[in-house]
This record gives sequence, structure tokens and C-alpha cells, in this order.
Amino acid sequence: MLPLVMWLANRSAPLMLGLAAAAFLGAGLLAEPATAALARLRALLATPLALAIAAFLAWALVSIGWSNKASVSLQAWAELILPVVFALAIAASGQWRPTPLLLRALALMIIAAAILSMIELASGLSQRAALGTGKMMAFVFNRPAITCFLLAVPTVLGLWSRPGAPRIDRLLAVLLTLVVAVFAVRSESASVRLGLAVLVLCWACAALAPRLALTAAALAFVTTMALAPVLGVTAQRWLPSVILDRFSTMTGQARIDIWQSFGEVVRVRPVAGAGFGTSAIMRAHPVAAEVPAAERELLGVGHPHDMPLQAWAETGVIGAGLLTLAGLLLLARLRRLPAAELAPRLALFTAAFSIAVVGHGAWQGWWIAALGAAILWFGIDAASRQGDDHG
Repeated sequence: MLPLVMWLANRSAPLMLGLAAAAFLGAGLLAEPATAALARLRALLATPLALAIAAFLAWALVSIGWSNKASVSLQAWAELILPVVFALAIAASGQWRPTPLLLRALALMIIAAAILSMIELASGLSQRAALGTGKMMAFVFNRPAITCFLLAVPTVLGLWSRPGAPRIDRLLAVLLTLVVAVFAVRSESASVRLGLAVLVLCWACAALAPRLALTAAALAFVTTMALAPVLGVTAQRWLPSVILDRFSTMTGQARIDIWQSFGEVVRVRPVAGAGFGTSAIMRAHPVAAEVPAAERELLGVGHPHDMPLQAWAETGVIGAGLLTLAGLLLLARLRRLPAAELAPRLALFTAAFSIAVVGHGAWQGWWIAALGAAILWFGIDAASRQGDDHG
């Protein structure tokens, strides 16, 4: 139900994931002793990737000590960690075994959410006005568009490639692909359109040359993380105006100006950052007084619209370094997979990261929950390909 509920309430993904976690944990406790779930959880947390993420979360919590408003930073930290906990709880429950019927149901929910969102966009938000709910602004559908896109990738893969998949499942996979692609084009989100293009390109490259694609993705990832503090300056100097003119004001020059402003924060606080969650209140942070006056005003926009840059600005080189390490460890895990398994996962990694580079706030709960849900569906796909009877 998560995609459909995201159409109605576009920040509701953490709530839906939390309800699912409660249900799966309850089922797990009824089916087996709690020690079994704890053992699975320990196995999940003992991996180098999990330790790197835990180290970042710990450093983020420590950095709240130099935030200008600890309550805002703690709220941002909780918004980040809760969906992570929910996804871990589902994985550790041992009960995450959806049938092909549920895979089809998810596909239909994504299609329904996409169509309802497109109807709203085409009708001037008529449904939202009738229901009297949510902001009357078209950009709010960027969140369900990104959520549908993320969840569609493992769903299409599962429907199309599941052993013995009937023709109806493959037709549903084609329909889902077309609807989500149209939704991406019709939405106001330039980031999801970028993600779609990157997904198709990376999937094709990884299917043909998996090791080369993985190496290229790793180099691009590390380079983007390293250059995030100078992204604004680099884009201003090297991005041709003919490209900028193709975007709206907010996704063009204004976004570059925002990147430059938050890049100045990194220049002032390069090691430890301004404190986790401070992007929302950066204009009032003491660090703003050290930023040139010309760059200061745009510190009040709420976040840098670039997640690597937000990590740098809030947690410094330490936090950004830990996230870079976590990304590389994830890519190292993907390297062990056969090409057929590697390609879709690497494609979603690169697509999600491209959205992160030009998109919304880094720690928003709906984004983390959508990523967690997509990862869980990929886990089931892998299990089914290894002969899981519940596939």
C-alpha cells in the first residue's frame, strides 16, 4: 500500500514501513523464539557495510553537539534512523516471504498511484482540493514519483525474470515500466527523469560489461562525493548556458547558487561540519556570519538540494568520508553477484545516487523509507533466484 498512500500523503512512507515492521515482528514472535530474530539482526549488523553506516549515524549524533538548535537536529536524526530501524526489523523478522501474487499487487499499487498522481497534475490538483488535504502545489508529487520509480525497479525485475513467470506477469512488467516512465516525464521532478535515464544507461552497460560498469560507477561515486563542496563553482564554470536554459529557474541557475552557498559552509567548517540537521536552520547558524554576504541569503532555503554536499556541510569530511566508505562497501558486495543480479542493483544504486545529487534533503524520512522498501524487495528477488520456495 505504500505507493498508493504516498499519493495521498506524500511523506507517509516511514509510517507505512513502520506498520509493516510491527506486523512482521509480531508474526515472527508468534512463529519462533525472539532469539532467532536477534541472531539474524546480529548477522546483518556485523557486516562492514552496516558498521560503516552505524559509524556515520554515531558521528551524526555526536555532531549535534555543535548544532545551533539541538531539537531540530535531533528530529532530523530520528527521521533518518527510524526507517532504517523499520527496514532492519522486517529483514530480521524472518517473515518477509511475499508470493508472486503480492508482487503483482505491488505492481498494481504503483500503477494506481502513478495514474492518480498524473490525473491530479493534469486537472490542477482537483482530487487534493476535493479532499482538502496536503499542499496545493504540483511539486509535492515529486515524492510519490520518486517512490514509484524506486519500487518499480525490483518489481519489474521480479515480474519479468522470476523462474517460470507467466506471460501475464511480463505484460504487467511492461505496463508498469511504461506507466512509471510516463509519470517521471509528466511530474515536475527533473531528478527522477535524470534517475530514469541513468538507470537505463547503467543497466544496459552492466548487462554487457558488468565489471567495467561497476568500476565506472565506483569512480563516479567517489569523484562526486569528493567534489561536492565545489559543485556549485564547478557547475557555474563548466555547465553550458544552453543546458541551464532547458531547466526551470529552481533546477537551473538558482540551484547552482544554492550549491555555492553551502559550499562556503564547507570551506568554513571542513572537518566537523556545522552539525547534523542544521541545513534547515543554516541561515541562523553562527557559521553563516563567516560566509561571504553574497552567499549568505540562500543558506535559508532549507537544504542544499544535493545530498553529498549536505553531508559535507553538516558532518564535514568525517561524515562524508564514512558515507563514501559505506557506498564503496555496498559496491564491493554487488561485485560478488553474477551479471544478471548485478545489473539491476547497480542500475538502481546509480539512479538513486543521481537523484540524491540534484534532489531533496538528504535525511528526509520518506526517501530513506522508499530506499529501504526497494532494498527489501531486491532481497526477496535474490532469494527466489537461489531457489527459495516462497519466491
